[in-house]
Amino acid sequence: MVNVTSRRVVITGVGVVTPLGNDSDRLLSGLRSRRSGIGPLTQVPQGVLSVDYGAEASEFTGDIADYGPMDKKLQRTIRKGSKVMCREIEMGVAVAQLALSDAGLEVDQRDRDRTGVLYGCDYIMSQPIEFAAGIQKCIDADGNFDFDRWGEHGKPEVNPLWLLKYLPNMPASHVAIYNDLRGANNSITLREASACAAMAEAYSTISRGQADVLLVGSTGSRIHPLRSLHADMQETLAKNQSDPSTMSRPFTATRDGSVLGEGAGAMVCETLEHAQARGATILGEIVGYGSSAVGPAFGERFYQAAITNVLRAALGDEDKANIGHVHAHGLGTVECDAQEAAAINDVFGPVDQQPPVTTAKGHIGNLGAGGGMVETIASLKSLGENLFPILNCDAPADDCPINACVDDSTAAGKQFINVNVTPQGQASAIRIRAFE
Repeated sequence: MVNVTSRRVVITGVGVVTPLGNDSDRLLSGLRSRRSGIGPLTQVPQGVLSVDYGAEASEFTGDIADYGPMDKKLQRTIRKGSKVMCREIEMGVAVAQLALSDAGLEVDQRDRDRTGVLYGCDYIMSQPIEFAAGIQKCIDADGNFDFDRWGEHGKPEVNPLWLLKYLPNMPASHVAIYNDLRGANNSITLREASACAAMAEAYSTISRGQADVLLVGSTGSRIHPLRSLHADMQETLAKNQSDPSTMSRPFTATRDGSVLGEGAGAMVCETLEHAQARGATILGEIVGYGSSAVGPAFGERFYQAAITNVLRAALGDEDKANIGHVHAHGLGTVECDAQEAAAINDVFGPVDQQPPVTTAKGHIGNLGAGGGMVETIASLKSLGENLFPILNCDAPADDCPINACVDDSTAAGKQFINVNVTPQGQASAIRIRAFE
C-alpha cells in the first residue's frame, strides 16, 4: 500500500544493538568489510544443542552506558526499571534511547500527547532460573518433582514480578513511561515479520493524523536456554563449522540452515512538517509497505506466495526500475531461500531485470523479531552509497536465481524494499527511499 494523504513520514534517527556492535555506522562498516558476528555461544551451554555457535550481541551488557547519553535522572530511572527487564526488553529500551539521541528529539521539541511508541517483538520465554528455587522445594526424598507441593511450597518462591520481565508489550511500555510519551502505543508480535509490520503500522498511524512522532522499534533473541532449544527442535539450523563465520550461507548451493542470533533496532518516525520545523536531519522516507499471511495449508510454496504478496504491495505503483535494492529475508535454509528467490522473480522478473539483492543474515544470523529493523537500518544507511554484499555467497545457487550482491562495488540506489517472513508464512515488507 502507499500513502494517500499529504502527511509524509520521514525517519530522523536510529539506534541498534547487533552482533556487529551497538552503532549503526559500525554495523554498516562491518557488513561492508565482510565481518561476521557469529562465534561460540556463551549464553547457552556448549555441547547441549546440535550447534555451539550463534550471533550474540556481545557488546551489550545492560550497563546504563549502553543506552546512550541521558540525563542523570533518566539514567537512575532506567537502572531501577532494569530489575523487571529481561535481556530482550533491555535491548529494546536501549535502542529506543539511542534513536531518540540520534534524532536530537529533545523534550521541548515533542508534544507528549502526539508522540507515541510502536514496537515489534516476539513471545519472550522465561529464564529457568526464575523457577529454580520453587522447583527445589518440590523435590521429594527420591529426587522426583512432586506436583502436589507446588501450590503451597513452590510457587511462593517465585518472584511475584517475574512475569513483567517477559511480557512482549513491555518494551513499548517502558519506553513510553521513561520518556513520558502519551501518544499512540502499540505492540506487534509476528516473529521475524514484526519489525516491518511495526514500521507499516507507524507509517499508517502518522499518515492518517493520529500522531506526529512515533518511536518505532523491534527486539528479539533466539539465544536463550529454552528458546534456542525450541529452535533446535523445530527448525533447520546451520551445522557447526570449524570456522563459524561460514555457517550462515544465504542463497548458496551449500546452505544448510539458519543461525541463532539476537539484536534490536529502533527509529524515530515523524511527519515531514514536524521534522523540518525542528531542523532535524532526515535520513529517509517511508513510502510503502505490505503485509500478508499465507500458511502451509496453501501448499508447499506458501513462502513464495506470502513474499510475492508483500513485495507487490510495498512496490505499489512505483516503477520497478527505481528500486535500488531488495534486502531479502535470506534465512539460509534450502526451502525458504529458494521460494524467496522465486518470489523476487515473480515481482521483478529474471535476474537481468532485478535490482541487486542482499541480506545481512550471512553476517549476523537470524535475530528473530529484531532482525527486520536492524536490516532496514543497514539498508537505510547505505542509500546513495555502495551496498554491502551477502557474506559467504560468491554466487547464488541454481535454485536461487537472484541478482545477488557479491561485492562491495554495487550501488545501493536511492530506494529499497526490506522483506521478512516467519516459518508460519506471515510476511511483511517496507519500502523506504532517500529523502528528496
